[in-house]
Amino acid sequence: MLYKEIHIGSFIKERVDENEITMERICKFLDSDEGAVEGMYNSRSIDTDLLLRWSKLLEYDFFRLYSSHLILYAPPAAPNKNQQKSDKIPYFRKNIYTQEIKEFIMKRILSGEMTQSEVIKEYSIPKSTLHRWLQKSDING
Repeated sequence: MLYKEIHIGSFIKERVDENEITMERICKFLDSDEGAVEGMYNSRSIDTDLLLRWSKLLEYDFFRLYSSHLILYAPPAAPNKNQQKSDKIPYFRKNIYTQEIKEFIMKRILSGEMTQSEVIKEYSIPKSTLHRWLQKSDING
């Protein structure tokens, strides 16, 4: 599954290959040597500052892979009305479903791999949201 297991190094390597970025340019941009870059390709995880630099170099938001994982596989937080919200870190009111997530979910339903109710239960996607996606796919499909 695309977002279930994230091996960030392989995603980075794939993007490097797609864009045909030279090792020389990568090493210069990251201020690293070839061995360190190869090590990053083999790494399942990477420091966030380094991942941000990779995202800039490759013009791709690698953080979305993790956001998509959270949306699809992390259980929703239990509502707690008394929880204090800090002014120091941003809070998000609702999930933002990327086009990739929508396509992933729709593909599972349209192929018969999952039913609508299974999708709602497995991924905690609101029923109204799923029905809106289905209506739009009927209109555009």
